[in-house]
Amino acid sequence: MKLYDLEPSGNCYKVRLFAALAGIELETVAVDFLSGEHKQSPLIDLNPLGELPILQDGDLVLRDSQAILVYLARRYASPRWYGETPAEVAQIEQWLSTAANEIQHGPGAARLVDKFGYALDKPLALEKAARILQQVDTHLQRNDWLTLQRPTIADCAVMPYVALAHEGGIRLEDYPAILDWIGRIRALPGFQPMSGL
Repeated sequence: MKLYDLEPSGNCYKVRLFAALAGIELETVAVDFLSGEHKQSPLIDLNPLGELPILQDGDLVLRDSQAILVYLARRYASPRWYGETPAEVAQIEQWLSTAANEIQHGPGAARLVDKFGYALDKPLALEKAARILQQVDTHLQRNDWLTLQRPTIADCAVMPYVALAHEGGIRLEDYPAILDWIGRIRALPGFQPMSGL
């Protein structure tokens, strides 16, 4: 099973983090993003959107980090990571949507501007980041984990761009419950760091 990977990508890191925590073996294939390798064959044939990560498991090819997390959790991990009932699955899916929307367009976008020079609306990203980070911090003041009172793929999906928020000029010291939660994730057996964390 191969993961076409970009080390500083929070979306790629979500997959690497979950695989490490769940004991799933992945062959990571580093992609030369700066030369545009992801926009050329064979990678563009695997993902016509020209984005990373890409997971290849036999004949199955998946794009989108949230979809890859769901697949790995359902196919290779304990049901506790993805939920065992429709209600549990739905609670996790809520957070996967938050990761792909509010987190991606808030702290994730601010990081893209500061770290990689993307031409995005930084004030809007900071406004979105402040709103979602306050909501997450308030939630984590009452909960050790995002949902189900245990680590799930929801935590793996949300944590990277939150933990990397400082690379977008966002002070996580203003969100102590988030910092405690990141510490709990870092203490999980098998935790794998990335640069910037």
